Amino acid sequence: MKALVYKGPGLKSFEEHDKPEIRDPTDAIVRITKTTICGTDLHILKGDVATCTPGRILGHEGVGVVDAVGAAVTAFKPGDRVLISCVSACAKCEYCRKGMFSHCTTGGWILGNTIDGTQAEFVRTPHADTSLYPIPSGADEEALVMLSDILPTGFECGVLNGKVQPGAIVAIVGSGPIGLAALLTAQFYSPAEIIMIDLDDNRLEVARRFGATQTVNSGDGKAVERVMALTGGRGVDTAIEAVGVPATFELCEHLIAPGGVIANVGVHGAPVSLHLEALWDRNIGITTRLVDTSTTPMLLKVVGSKKIDPALLITHRFTFDQMLEAYETFGNAAKTGALKVIIAA
Repeated sequence: MKALVYKGPGLKSFEEHDKPEIRDPTDAIVRITKTTICGTDLHILKGDVATCTPGRILGHEGVGVVDAVGAAVTAFKPGDRVLISCVSACAKCEYCRKGMFSHCTTGGWILGNTIDGTQAEFVRTPHADTSLYPIPSGADEEALVMLSDILPTGFECGVLNGKVQPGAIVAIVGSGPIGLAALLTAQFYSPAEIIMIDLDDNRLEVARRFGATQTVNSGDGKAVERVMALTGGRGVDTAIEAVGVPATFELCEHLIAPGGVIANVGVHGAPVSLHLEALWDRNIGITTRLVDTSTTPMLLKVVGSKKIDPALLITHRFTFDQMLEAYETFGNAAKTGALKVIIAA
């Protein structure tokens, strides 16, 4: 089969690779019909994710058709159309029983990280019964690809951890796919203001279409000044960091109001300064999280009822043979305007 293989920092190859086989009785083999590229894949290619070693097939998002199942799989059979969760969960270990599926002792975020992932024609998915979701009849498969990772990530790590509430003022730093997913799902809770902050005016325009009440281009270094003007000098109740670089996290530190919450979503590959000299007396909370995908069943219902349409995040479409072109487009989003790309078999 063809697969996108990580070769080390800055290096990747779209090449022939062995088709995966059932290893454990709880495994399923899924034939990928649609996948995508995540910002985390770009972090891996930069060398930010030490657990992902050269030779790994990347990707942790996608939909497909079950090709084979292990002897212990009871919820799925060959031919079933499924959504692949970016997090594999045994549902039995101590962390899974707490709902922290991302820290499953035999799963978690392993696809495209510590085991081969979904940017291939076939993928082995461990703990299939509790890590795959049946695709409802008539569902938009492209939209559902967004439910593998970015929609639950934006919602769980940003909105839920950030304690977004009715009437709150929310700032989302980063208007990329994850930031926009947080924007879409923050509206479940009717905040009074959602301020999107980014360097890219095109992405900020998209954010306005998606429901942002205010947008701020931070390129001139005056984002804090502008947000303070918008909030009467108080700051924001929730600051969601959706980029993963030191400057954006520190910006959140400057924006947060007393009693507020900074919710980190971004994947950080470098140390960040925590300015406790300014924050020690401000009653704030700082949260970190790897998506658990515990909200995926709920989000499937919300998307199915047309309350939100994550397909709006898709800007480019490619075939599997165009995998490297898809990476080039996604990796140069400032020039191409890319948000999410769909790569179809």
